Amino acid sequence: MTEARDLLQRLAHAYGIQTSYRGHDGHEHRVSDHTLTTVLAALGCSVEPDGTAGLEAALERRRLAPWLRLLPHTTVSHAGSGSSVQVHVPHGSAVTIEALLETGETRPLEQLEDFTEPQDIDGELIGQATFRLPRDLPVGWHRLSALLEDGNEVEATLVVTPERLTTADPYRHQRGWGLSVQLYSARSSASWGLGDFGDLAALAVQTAAHGGDYVLSNPLHATAPEPPVISSPYSPSTRRFTNPMYLRIEDLAEYAALDPRARREVDGLAAARQADNVTAGSLDRNATTAAKLTALRRLHQVTPAPERARAYRDYREQEGQGLEDFALWCALRSAFDPTDPVWQDPEFTPGGRLAERYRQELAEDVDFHRWMQWLCDTQLATAQQVAREAGMRLGLMQDLAVGADRNNADAWMLQDQLVASMSVGAPPDMYNQRGQDWSQSPWHPERLAETGYRAYRDMLRSVLRNAGGIRVDHILGLFRLWWIPVGQSPTEGAYVTYDHEAMIGILALEAERAGAVVVGEDLGTFDPWVQDYLSHRGLLGTSILWFEQEDGRPRPPQDYRVQCLSSVNTHDLPPTAGYLAGTHLDLRERLDLVAGDPHTERDRAGAERQAFLQAVVEAGFLSADAVAPLTSTGSAGSTEPADPAVVADIVVALHRYLAQAPSLLHGIALVDAVGERRIQNQPGTQQHEYPNWEIPLADAAGRAVLIDNLDAVPGFARLLDAVHHELNSSAAPDRQPDHGMPTP
Repeated sequence: MTEARDLLQRLAHAYGIQTSYRGHDGHEHRVSDHTLTTVLAALGCSVEPDGTAGLEAALERRRLAPWLRLLPHTTVSHAGSGSSVQVHVPHGSAVTIEALLETGETRPLEQLEDFTEPQDIDGELIGQATFRLPRDLPVGWHRLSALLEDGNEVEATLVVTPERLTTADPYRHQRGWGLSVQLYSARSSASWGLGDFGDLAALAVQTAAHGGDYVLSNPLHATAPEPPVISSPYSPSTRRFTNPMYLRIEDLAEYAALDPRARREVDGLAAARQADNVTAGSLDRNATTAAKLTALRRLHQVTPAPERARAYRDYREQEGQGLEDFALWCALRSAFDPTDPVWQDPEFTPGGRLAERYRQELAEDVDFHRWMQWLCDTQLATAQQVAREAGMRLGLMQDLAVGADRNNADAWMLQDQLVASMSVGAPPDMYNQRGQDWSQSPWHPERLAETGYRAYRDMLRSVLRNAGGIRVDHILGLFRLWWIPVGQSPTEGAYVTYDHEAMIGILALEAERAGAVVVGEDLGTFDPWVQDYLSHRGLLGTSILWFEQEDGRPRPPQDYRVQCLSSVNTHDLPPTAGYLAGTHLDLRERLDLVAGDPHTERDRAGAERQAFLQAVVEAGFLSADAVAPLTSTGSAGSTEPADPAVVADIVVALHRYLAQAPSLLHGIALVDAVGERRIQNQPGTQQHEYPNWEIPLADAAGRAVLIDNLDAVPGFARLLDAVHHELNSSAAPDRQPDHGMPTP
């Protein structure tokens, strides 16, 4: 390795950029010098990869950067740890440090004997002093104050997080289960062509009637303020606020207050959209969004009752400037095309002269979008209350996307904390062999710390407020994210690390305060210690039946993790009936998404499926005759269409088999409970290739299924009751959590 190459790698590591990674193939892959220098530039360090002097100077600047700050921008500590803080002052100067608690109390920090050689920075000697945080500091958001002998005072953020999240502990005594649903796809006779918050509450009641503890929905984040909208709920405009498309119009107090003429107009809009509820073809998000926006603008004209006006004011005060800026973005996005050059004007950013002028000129439209967010908040709160009153221990579980679309609200509101020149994705893996680009801007690790993680905290608070749990998609992104230079292939990326102690700690703090369970989707390429770390901090991981293998054979469910939510499938795989039939193989081959030989892939998948079915037979949940139609036909990767009744038996058996796992939570996909075969999302495809996120709920015969009639669907109650019985007839996990901290 040349000297310049060695310096470039050292500089990359100094900025948290990993210079290689171990892929799904088990091999180590080196990141190119071009990618390293591009990512370094995005982090504010522009260098020439072969310029030795420039690389050495950049390394020295990076080393000295902490010495230029009196206090760290943000200090994150575990409760009871008594961790220390390094303070940098002119050599020989006296300084006292205090913790200013969020309660208003003040606590002094003790200075430790810890001599470190001072550094000469631009002709001035800078010394370092070490102070210890009191071990009994309460969890919460505090401040550190440094008082110098000349009277100057500097403050910075101090966050004390729980050692571990305790909200999942009750499930150690009685395991829980619930349904996962793509809410937009799960309609009732009252829906406007897409599932809504009323349907979510109704589904929670039906699930609770069979003993279920939660309903996990897709992300409910906001998208574009008007059509056309992005179909994927995992590519929102912002993660902090909610999509008004999910509002149940008829449940709003303003609907009841409409005059007869306006009521007829709104009812006409509803009738036109409700006609689509019984169709099984692609969903029409744009039509539903347009109809609901028209209706909501009518409702917005209704003078609110005093108590609703007061509640709206309280909500605005609670959400603060973030809500104001999001509502302004919505109004601006409706007024200006996304390609309009005005978006590039520095004065068109939050707080800019031009943006503030439009805040006044578009005040009514700004209020409309702000008001809709309040309506979403109230209906979600009602749905959570209904779920808990129905007997659910957890209630609603919200899904948190990895990030927001690169050209939308978060990119505008948080542009000083996001990296616009980079896109988040994933390197190639077994199921996405060309890698993935999710077209989302990543957090800038250092900007997060500089701003005290406020935007991250506020987003978590909004999502957690009306939830008993949160599923964090790709939670590995709180440790490291695959950054792809915009315009490059997903294979040309690099992992950038984050301060996971801060990211996970703040998540645990906000979840503990909200009383919410946290489930991290920890699938994919990662370092083994990550799962142990999540468990130590009290977060649950994720286990998917088909992915649980050891040396090419199914891992016995009894060996699954305790701190985990286990399910047979996930939204990026077909429903179990479709997986058994190999529909994903047909689709990936048709769309040219298989990197290797398709026949080899079919043989591999067929052998894998056969191994799992054989394990279910050996466990006593199926007879060999029952699985024969799926294990003895043609090549190992292809099958003839099976009797839906036989497939339903196998689906139930797979779920009963999985229920033997000691995992604290278990999940049933609603699509499995009704016999659906179509995949909701095929990663690596565009809408013109496959109707991702536009597949309505249907049964094995392809007929639309409505929430009203779920108990009449053959197999729905049977599957739910089977899982409930298995979880309650076998012992709860007796293994205790490992509280030893894993080592990165």
